[in-house]
Amino acid sequence: MNKAKIAIVVPAYNEYERFPLREFKSFLTNYPEACLCLVNDASTDNTETLFNGLVEEYPQQIILLKNPKNLGKAASVQKGVMHCFENEIARAIAYLDADLATSLEECYSYLDYLPEKEFVFASRILKVGSVVERRFSRFLIGRILATAISNILDLKVYDTQCGCKVFRSDLSPLLFKRAFNSKWLFDVELFSRLLNHYGRAEAIKRMEEVPVKRWVDRGASKVKMSYFFRLWYDLFQIHRSHKKGAQKKDVN
Repeated sequence: MNKAKIAIVVPAYNEYERFPLREFKSFLTNYPEACLCLVNDASTDNTETLFNGLVEEYPQQIILLKNPKNLGKAASVQKGVMHCFENEIARAIAYLDADLATSLEECYSYLDYLPEKEFVFASRILKVGSVVERRFSRFLIGRILATAISNILDLKVYDTQCGCKVFRSDLSPLLFKRAFNSKWLFDVELFSRLLNHYGRAEAIKRMEEVPVKRWVDRGASKVKMSYFFRLWYDLFQIHRSHKKGAQKKDVN
């Protein structure tokens, strides 16, 4: 496989029924300079068969990884990102949810920001001409989370959880080499690692929050409602880790 412009990591657990196959094929056909790293998180349905079919059809653009047991989204994305980095698959790496709430094409378009920035992330800011469709319950939880996260990180960011991040490949070890405290809020830890490594002012210069052109909620989330109670513990752990990192930088 020649070095691609971008490798997009897509974690997947039991996605067979809702996997937008036509959209994936269209993207792979129209963007031959891009590749996908599909991480099957020990699915128990026909996801593996589906992915094997994609590999047969697009052997030069698909990397297929498989977890021996279900590890969760954070570990799956980490595995895909580090594989792409260590094997020098692409100059830029991204990750995206398998349901393509944010499209592959829009994710690819964020490459335009990388000559000036190192870390680009989509944000569900509703602007004139944009489309953001999600249930009110998810919107409400999202706003509560965003407020808590902004306070923890001391960072004015509208949306850390959109699920589409694009970054320069050489940033991968800083962001993904260490394990995460949370299976679902690991995005927050990425921001924490950037802030603690570069310092707040420099980190902000290196990142860009981009309002999505289109984001569509495509069905039930894999996050159980019971996690709403667990997430506050995860946020506490992230907050404690972030403070330790900040104190260590101050000492150095």
